[in-house]
Amino acid sequence: MDVIVICIMKTVNPATLNFAEAILKDSMIDYFILDANASIIEGSIGAIPRRLMVIDEDEAAARRALSLAGLEAEIYHA
Repeated sequence: MDVIVICIMKTVNPATLNFAEAILKDSMIDYFILDANASIIEGSIGAIPRRLMVIDEDEAAARRALSLAGLEAEIYHA
């Protein structure tokens, strides 16, 4: 079975990312962060957005949970 992952948020703001992670944890939605270690390359200037990823079957629930938490403007729409 193939697993498809979806980016639901891109941000350079660590507080926003931490809040989104807490919302997904509370909602029992598995997620992972891509580019979390990019600061090694960029020199910690925050130029490379971190991407919050979920599997495709959790996408709708993750978007809804983030929207209800007031992060609707931060949700990534490809």
